Order: sequence, then C-alpha cells, then structure tokens
Amino acid sequence: MLFKNLLPAAAFVTGATAASLSDVLASQNSTLSTLNSLLASNPDIVKTLSDASDITLLAPSNDALSKFLSNPSNAATVVSQTGLLDALLSYHVLNGTLYASNFTNSSIFVPTWLSNSSYANVTGGQVVEASLTNGSNVTFWSALKQNSTVSQANLNFTGGTLHIIDTVLSIPGDLNSTLVASNLTSADGALQKAGSDLTSKLAGLHNVTVFVPSNSAFSDIANIAGNWTSNQVADILNYHIIDGTVDYSTLFKNNTQAATLGGGNVTFTVDNGTIFVDSARIIEKDVLLSNGVLHVIDGVLNPKNTTAKPNTSGSTDAPAFSGASAASNSVPFTSGVPTPTTTVPAATGVSSSKSTGLAIPIQTGAVGYAALFGGAAILANL
Repeated sequence: MLFKNLLPAAAFVTGATAASLSDVLASQNSTLSTLNSLLASNPDIVKTLSDASDITLLAPSNDALSKFLSNPSNAATVVSQTGLLDALLSYHVLNGTLYASNFTNSSIFVPTWLSNSSYANVTGGQVVEASLTNGSNVTFWSALKQNSTVSQANLNFTGGTLHIIDTVLSIPGDLNSTLVASNLTSADGALQKAGSDLTSKLAGLHNVTVFVPSNSAFSDIANIAGNWTSNQVADILNYHIIDGTVDYSTLFKNNTQAATLGGGNVTFTVDNGTIFVDSARIIEKDVLLSNGVLHVIDGVLNPKNTTAKPNTSGSTDAPAFSGASAASNSVPFTSGVPTPTTTVPAATGVSSSKSTGLAIPIQTGAVGYAALFGGAAILANL
C-alpha cells in the first residue's frame, strides 16, 4: 500500500528541533489528542510523515476538529466517501519548510500534498493562501475564503515544522458548487443557460482562472442580458475564462493580456493595488477552485468590446455593453436558481471574514483510491 500522497495528518505534531515527529505528536497530546486518536491506529501514516523532508504540517487542534465535527454531515461524508479523508489530510501538508517568520502581509500561495485528481486538478498540487493578519497572526485561506489561524507555531521535527491551527482547512470545490455556496446566483444561472457543452468542458479543464461577475454586475445589464440566447451566453462566459494558467492576484501585471477560452484577449490594469480586467474591477480575489482560482468582478465582460477601459479614478465603471441598463427588480438568470440559506465571504467581497460551519466539498470525479486507513470510522465516533 502506497502512502506517498497520503495526507500527513499525523504530521500534525509539535516538537523541538531534531525531535522525531512521533515525539512531537506525543508531547502535544493535550492540544492534539483528537488528532492523535485518529492517527493512533495508523502507524504507517506517521512513518510516512516522519520519513518525509522539507514539509510544513498544519495540525488542527482539538477545538478545530470539534468545530469541524459540529457540522453533522462532515463525519458522515468522510466515512462514506472513499479517499476523502486521505485528501483532507494531504491538504494539510505543505511543500517546503515555512516558519512563522517566512510569512508577510503579502499573500503567498503554497502547494500542498493534495494532488489526487478526484479533488484537485492544479499542477503541482492544490494550494493554500497564506499571509499575516492583524500584523502578526499567520493565517491560511482554503475553500470559500475560510481562514485558519495558527495558534502555536514552529514546532520543529526532523523533516520540517508544524503549526497548530484553529480551523480545519476545507478542500476547494468545483466551479458550480463554489458559485452556489458564494450566492453568485446570476453566474450560476448563466452557466446553466449556456448548456451542458460548456459545463462539461469546464469540468474537464486543469489550471483555470475564472472571472465571475457579481449579481449586481448582471443586474446592471438586465435589459440586454434577459434577451441573450444560450449560444450568446456561452460565448460571453467563455470570455471570462483563462485556460491553462492559474492566475492568483499576486501574478497580475499592469497592461498585460491573456487569451481566453473564447479566443479573445482580456487586458489587465493594476492601479494602486486595484486589479481590473478590461473595464471591470476585481472585488473579491483568490477564491480557490478544485481546478484553479476564481475572482469576482463588478462588471460583465464583453467579448465584442475588448478595448473597454477601466475608470481607475472612480468607484464604479460603466457597463461594457452599449445601451445596457438595470431593469427594475430584475436579476438575470436567477429564475429557478435556489438561493443558499447561508453565504460565505466570497459572496460579499470581504476576504478576511471568518466563516464557520462550512461543509467539506464533494469530490470532483471518480475516486481512484481505496480507503488507505480505517481512521474515518474513528473520526465519525469522536
């Protein structure tokens, strides 16, 4: 049985420099007893992590796992969905040894051990976003802008270092599930109207960057959008997708272009930290997807108006569609699209908000692994 890509949950340990991972885990039992219980019946996992080098382990505390399990569906889903526990654990193992002093106020996107294509289609492994918040708190962002803060840092062992975190990371989901959870109902409805050819194509893409107009952005062109055919909607949505590149916000450069799935080029403008795509501004950055990243924008892009320029001196931009206007109480494409009962920060443009009670995502494809250990049953009973 291979454990190379197994989620080093066991690696969630603490210790002094040169201590073994097992020693570190044992020394932190008062804080990590729930995690240690999960790992106790899986010594092979601990050995895999102990033999690894140059890694950073993010270890959920007892309180973090208790919060995770307070969502009734989480434990049940982990038990029933083969391979999910392995994926979840793998997402907590970072490539490279990163001490607290390595983080700054600027975000970095760190690859993890999560490379199982049933859950992640990002070259080099799914990432977590990391930066300092409030000046000194090391914080990680996972799916739907959920944040996890380090409560105890730099617990060193022979293969790297371990940080105890206050929230279990959440594996990013696919585009459709992320739109639903983020209350981006117009975009979700537009994707449905575009038809199965586009949704099937998107599901099979690796390494994508998607610009998603907010509900307000669609409302601003309601008089026009309401008359679009399915083919027109598909053409417009294709202009919002970059295939083959995962462009996190830190990678955008002023006055550069990128080819879209529809064939035309979008132009990026970076002005005093604000990023524009053609004439639309990014109002929520870096919402992670199973196959890339999503950025929420305040306007709908027009593939027939690729020269649209942003209004860098104002707070709003004119629609990229000539003659567009809002219709009274009209939000295009939302008829029949359910509104989620709860929303997450990605829907509001508040990237540092704390979200709680988020459910784990459903896998993106058929699982290729058998269950690698029986710890899921333990998790369900903790």
